[in-house]
Amino acid sequence: MKNFITKKRTITAASILLMLVVWKVLAVIIDSPFIIPHPESTFLAVIKLCTQKGFLAAAGSTILRGLAGFLVSAVLGLFTGILAGISPGFNTFITPMLVAIRSVPVIALILLALIWFNTGTVPIFVAFLTMFPFICTNVSDGIKNVDPGLIEMARFYRVDKGRILTGVYIPAIMPFIISGASSAMGIGWRAIIIGEVLSQPEFGIGTNMQTAQTFLNVEAVIAWTLIAVLISFVFEKLIRWKEHSFTHWKTGS
Repeated sequence: MKNFITKKRTITAASILLMLVVWKVLAVIIDSPFIIPHPESTFLAVIKLCTQKGFLAAAGSTILRGLAGFLVSAVLGLFTGILAGISPGFNTFITPMLVAIRSVPVIALILLALIWFNTGTVPIFVAFLTMFPFICTNVSDGIKNVDPGLIEMARFYRVDKGRILTGVYIPAIMPFIISGASSAMGIGWRAIIIGEVLSQPEFGIGTNMQTAQTFLNVEAVIAWTLIAVLISFVFEKLIRWKEHSFTHWKTGS
């Protein structure tokens, strides 16, 4: 197992190194910071941005919007997904809505949200509509994969419906919830940044990226992008850590 983990980390490091080498080669060939800046100067720009006065306000606002969108999506997605998994009729009713939400381009959602909401709410709304279908669908699929024998046994012994929900359904669908949350987080952060770029709230990573692009500061655009990627990576790791903790508890190892 340790050899596998070591090999996996080595391959990951090699992949990252290859991307950096390609980046460096392109920067040398093109030789223009207005098109592709050098990696080292970009990483220095990341450090510089992190030490600026408005960094915490920008990054913090984006993170709060992401968490707000995720929280609303998680609550409604969990509730709706459970209903869809338990009730075939409700599942048939909700499926066209989920398909429609997933099919609508993000840019269309943002343009409509710009009409309906203020600039700070637009990214939250877009994040919610982007993440909700993932969580709802995963929860519904998890409910459908619950062992029918366990449900029949619980009903045979006249176990309360609330106990069946918390003692059978929730533990069984937890891996599906975590998987859906991970997928939702991954695509949700991108939707939030796009929403900020177009809605231009006072504070936000997307706002700063748009400002940097306006002044042709490619280095700053890439630096803010790297910061956004890092934030997304941290939250995805937290979710995966929660999944590992749950699996560890479930197996009793």
